[in-house]
Amino acid sequence: MTKMRKLVILALFAIVFKVSAQEQNRVITTAVPFLTIAADARAGGLGDMGASTSIDAFSQQWNPAKFAFAERKMGIGLGYTPYLESIITDVSLLSGSYFNKINDRSAFAFSLRYFTLGEIELRQFAGDPGTIAKPNELAIDGSYSLKLSDVFSMAIAGRFINSNLRLPENGDVDSRAASSFAVDIAGYFRSREVAYNSFDGRWKFGFNISNLGGKMEYDQGQTNFLPTNLRLGGGFDFIFDQDNVLGLNLEFNKLLVPTPQDFNDDGVIDSADNDIYQQIGWFEGVFKSFGDAPDGLSEEFKEITWAISAEYAYQNAFMFRTGFFHESEFKGARQFFTVGAGFRFKSVQIDLSYLFSTSKVKNPLENTLRFSLTFNLGEEFYND
Repeated sequence: MTKMRKLVILALFAIVFKVSAQEQNRVITTAVPFLTIAADARAGGLGDMGASTSIDAFSQQWNPAKFAFAERKMGIGLGYTPYLESIITDVSLLSGSYFNKINDRSAFAFSLRYFTLGEIELRQFAGDPGTIAKPNELAIDGSYSLKLSDVFSMAIAGRFINSNLRLPENGDVDSRAASSFAVDIAGYFRSREVAYNSFDGRWKFGFNISNLGGKMEYDQGQTNFLPTNLRLGGGFDFIFDQDNVLGLNLEFNKLLVPTPQDFNDDGVIDSADNDIYQQIGWFEGVFKSFGDAPDGLSEEFKEITWAISAEYAYQNAFMFRTGFFHESEFKGARQFFTVGAGFRFKSVQIDLSYLFSTSKVKNPLENTLRFSLTFNLGEEFYND
């Protein structure tokens, strides 16, 4: 049993992508980190970004305000992301998303993300026939988006989160899962098409404050912050003609979660410091996160990740993408390039992406092909 429990704990640390044994690194960890994994291959090919990119069926995770600018009546997205594929084959993130335009100014959407750690066989002693546990986590979302003007929209989303990672001990089937509710507040700006000397262009900006909600409470009173996050992005589309479009995007992210630190000044972050850390409420923690880093402003900047990307589309049928994601080596050390491609035939689009790690820390998605499928259905809306 103990070995199995250690397996789950190690898997959870892998999910967060962050491995650190040094106090000075002060890596911020949270509950349900699967919420930060790109659930679709398009975003995966763009360096894990989506605050200001063009609208698609998976915008719920990145910026639900984009749905108000959707150009089709409805869309359905299905995504599959293998996880730790070089080590184990039954750990993965599955996602499904649906949006529907109410009219040309508003839309609603629903989505589901399900993270499974596969099957774990539990044995108490040699010869024990064993029992099977299936640890998993899921998030169910709903959102409503509305254009406040011809170029700007906002959205609010609600989310139910369930984390069922407890392994039943000695036949105890009453081990309960942790759960919480959270909300997102998002905005999206898309300018009208502007004519320049040799091309037309369009500016785009977006933000999303996601996972605002109470902590996850596990057994024995253990609580963990949700991955509350501030996402800011901007981009520009170079529209060379009706067949050739190049989109460039830049995005910044910051976890709105307090920084772990040596509260009692005894030179080490220990259980006593953790007890103080656990007493910080989630709402208070959002505001603390902007100025609580022990090394001041320089460390606060290290807690910001950034990504850049480019997406070229030919006749809106063939898409080629690349991106780069950067995180400070003292705050998790995720650094990677991504490439991706998309192929659209009539109402169906297939997207693929691949990740190349440039960090000393191995990425769980390295050498993994991600896949998503999108259906764009119904009448067309013209937003320009």
